Amino acid sequence: MLSAPVSARSIATKLVLHFTVAAALLLTLSLGICYWLVVRHAIEEDNAGLADKIAAVKHDLRAGGPENLSFQPAANVAGERSVYFVRVLDAAGRVVNETPEMGALLPSNVFPSAAEDDTTIVKPHAYHVNSRFFSLVSTAEHAGNTHYIIQLAQDRSVDAAFQKEFGVLFFTVLTASILASVIVARTATRRGLQPLARLTDSVRRIRPGPLHERLAPKPWPTELQPLAAAFDQMLTRLEQSFVRLSQFSADIAHELRTPIANILGEAQVTLTRERAPSDYREVIASIAAECDRLSLIVDNLLFLARAESAREQIARQEFDGRRAVEKMVTYYGAIAEERGVIISCEGNSEITADPVLFERALSNLIENALRFTGSGGKLTISLRSDQAGAQVSVVDTGTGIPPEHLPKIFDRFYRADPSRSSEGSGLGLALVKSITDLHGGSVKVSSRPNEGTTVVLTFPFA
Repeated sequence: MLSAPVSARSIATKLVLHFTVAAALLLTLSLGICYWLVVRHAIEEDNAGLADKIAAVKHDLRAGGPENLSFQPAANVAGERSVYFVRVLDAAGRVVNETPEMGALLPSNVFPSAAEDDTTIVKPHAYHVNSRFFSLVSTAEHAGNTHYIIQLAQDRSVDAAFQKEFGVLFFTVLTASILASVIVARTATRRGLQPLARLTDSVRRIRPGPLHERLAPKPWPTELQPLAAAFDQMLTRLEQSFVRLSQFSADIAHELRTPIANILGEAQVTLTRERAPSDYREVIASIAAECDRLSLIVDNLLFLARAESAREQIARQEFDGRRAVEKMVTYYGAIAEERGVIISCEGNSEITADPVLFERALSNLIENALRFTGSGGKLTISLRSDQAGAQVSVVDTGTGIPPEHLPKIFDRFYRADPSRSSEGSGLGLALVKSITDLHGGSVKVSSRPNEGTTVVLTFPFA
């Protein structure tokens, strides 16, 4: 049974969605790394300038004392982005010297605690005031016998604005790139699926008439060649099935027409005039025999239909093959003796199969062999087993089968000798093959005209 599709969304939509998601992830990752590197580089430059400024203030403090320091809110070097504010406190926390206007803008209590080392420079304290962004650090310094605290503020408002603008640019580029990815994905998907549309058109042109048209895998892309080849194989199987079905219908009509015509003919002839009761009994007996023949044909056809549709139940069990074969030999012994044929059994093997179906297959082979084996002939049924399973061989010394008929002997209603069409229904060997197929086994036939025929049935072990 075919499974239902997981989603009704088209392949093109899925491809566009997957491509867009993949492109968005890659763009986000690459642009994010770029943004992180640029911002980190700017921060490292600012931290390096902060460290240089602190080193310079410490040097000036040791050289001339805090009173001689002059702090102006200007860049260290022309062209630098950052503006510095410096304050020097004594051990008691009193302001010794500071940059003008620093007290109102950056009170001393907003700075972090002073550290004896420069760890605060690596991660300075962030402070926002009046839409401006500062990085604050505090460090201790000894000038002579006096302990000082240096508070340094770096104005990074320009860098903050740059980061914000760069972030807006990042999201703008990312959004535009994703939209471009959607357009590219749609275009590429549409062009890539054009062969599939052409394949669909080719399939639609195939009509339920003669199924001789094929898709020919070579003109199609590599991905579609297996589909085209599989579809051609399906068309071949369908064509063969239609041919067999047409032939089968014709064979059924021909096979049923004969007994029906016999029944109708005898009945019409009988009704043409008054007859004796014995004549009526003969006609009724003849009609009953034809009805039995019709019933056997219908029963065999129903069995073949169930077998092919896998509805036939297989009651597998292990049984003694020799005993089952001897039972069939005993049953057909009287018929064989009447026809002057010697029937015997050889070998032994355990068989795993449905006993009823096994007997049906074997009886068909025995009846077929007796039909084509003349007086003085022999019919031998032998059993043996190997790794493939149990093998049952039916060997006769009859008329044999010409080589040109061997490939078709398992077809329904096929007879190697049309002149003897009145004997049998032509379904015996077809039934045998269906039974072995139901068991997962096989049937092989070898024959030589005027020498005999050998049929080997193989039933796999459980």
